[in-house]
Amino acid sequence: MSEPLLVLDNITKNYGAIHALKGVSFSIGRGEVVALLGDNGAGKSTLVKIIAGGLEPSSGRMLFEGKEFLARTPAEAKAAGIETVYQDLSLCTNVDVVANFFMGREITRKVLGIPVLDETAMEQVVGNALANAGTRIPSLRTKVEHLSGGQRQAIELNRFVHWGGKLVLLDEPFAALGVEQTRRGLDMIRQVARQGIGVIIITHIMQQAFQVADRIVVIRQGVVAGDVPTNRTSPDAVIGMITGETLAGAGPAAEGQKRGPVQEERTI
Repeated sequence: MSEPLLVLDNITKNYGAIHALKGVSFSIGRGEVVALLGDNGAGKSTLVKIIAGGLEPSSGRMLFEGKEFLARTPAEAKAAGIETVYQDLSLCTNVDVVANFFMGREITRKVLGIPVLDETAMEQVVGNALANAGTRIPSLRTKVEHLSGGQRQAIELNRFVHWGGKLVLLDEPFAALGVEQTRRGLDMIRQVARQGIGVIIITHIMQQAFQVADRIVVIRQGVVAGDVPTNRTSPDAVIGMITGETLAGAGPAAEGQKRGPVQEERTI
């Protein structure tokens, strides 16, 4: 088996007497999609912030690409190839698609010895990147404020992939999107994973987890209550892990259940 992309080893986080994480351990491989599920206050967002450099763990260690790793700032995490995409995104709405895609990485050329933006070159790069991902935007010169939520997420994810991202953390990315936009977003996650990028997605919609994830990791009261391949469990079993009614890692074989198609959007 290939070496995991990210390994979390006994990660804890304490806020005084409050123990938000009590020893979380799991790994994710390259090109793997892991759905991180759990009730409100279970510790999901705290864990994501630690991976993304927003918080430091109280104890434990992380390995990224086989090496000891700890991002003390989000900038350090981004430099290593770890990006977080939140529900509200991080795009500048008052500038166009090209400007957002190249923010901080603009291509310049010299005119009479003076560096100026090479708008044509940048627009070509962005057009090719979005086309390769199957994303259609009528005009790359449209300001982001005039785009749909799905189009904005497409820009953010494709920007991340283009600049050499290795692991993307998605925190409730589809909470504000409609059905069709969510479907396209899930398709985009699969495309990202096929390029060898690891994906961790937090969602409260059970159907989304079963549609897109290779594995489901359940966090309950700061510990891993379950870590199972998606095709070996069921929504009822996962809800049991979240509520504490199912043994950690138990799947249909342990409960006499068979996983069938998810017919409804169940929130957790």
